[in-house]
Amino acid sequence: MDKKNALRAGALVAGTTLMMLLMSSPASALVRDDGDDPGSGLSVIETLGLFVVAPLALFAVIAGLVMVLDKSKEEHRVTSRNIKTKPAGAKAGSKA
Repeated sequence: MDKKNALRAGALVAGTTLMMLLMSSPASALVRDDGDDPGSGLSVIETLGLFVVAPLALFAVIAGLVMVLDKSKEEHRVTSRNIKTKPAGAKAGSKA
């Protein structure tokens, strides 16, 4: 990508971000809307559990299921046992 296209892309991203920031209304937590009834806040432990531990656990469960239920054939897997290399002294054109 040349400099002109990079400058154009950067200007487009910056302009789009600036317009989105200007057009969005600020989150005014001090002014309540009519009928607003917020619940109690989350503690630090609840927040970490909900936004850190739960996604990691979900990822681990999905990855474990994929590994356990893998039905691919052993000869199709790339492992150190089935990679065939040439002997150290062999030339490129010779047959071993």
